[in-house]
Amino acid sequence: MQTLGVANSGAQSEGRLKTLFWPAIQNAADVDTLGSQGHWVCAIVAVFALVTSALLHQPTAGAALTLYYYLGGVGVREHSRFAAAMVFIMFAIDTIMAFGVLKLLLSALLLSNVRATWIASGWRAESPEAAMPMRFGETWGDKFADTLPRWLWPKIRIVYYIFSAAFLLLTIVGFAVLATRRHG
Repeated sequence: MQTLGVANSGAQSEGRLKTLFWPAIQNAADVDTLGSQGHWVCAIVAVFALVTSALLHQPTAGAALTLYYYLGGVGVREHSRFAAAMVFIMFAIDTIMAFGVLKLLLSALLLSNVRATWIASGWRAESPEAAMPMRFGETWGDKFADTLPRWLWPKIRIVYYIFSAAFLLLTIVGFAVLATRRHG
């Protein structure tokens, strides 16, 4: 593989649970793995938000949240600190308002995403062995987690910044209004 110019992706340096909850970076494969797993966590949270909203008969909110979390996951895949933080903050607010064990677990994963994205976005090794592994689009999962985010993020990044900040502000104001109505 080295003679073809395709770098070895290298072995993952940690176990899956440790990588999910307390990631570290030792090589380029770790950087790629953190981005990919962060994208998958956000995609799962997006589906969770869609299903929960559908069960609560709130399809518009569900669609907006699904878009919010999925596009945030695209940003996480591309190591956007902003996207990782926005996804975590929104889910943390939602968890505080409607507590649940699954929500608490997902919040922990999203907080870990923030940390992993922060580490991965600042990782710059200078050695040739530190070259990022190639992203292949052979399977549907590869296309969803590797190819699509690389293509989509540069096109929607600025729109996501505006959308996520406005949506988060609207959510905070909405919760504040609800809280004042309950107490006053």
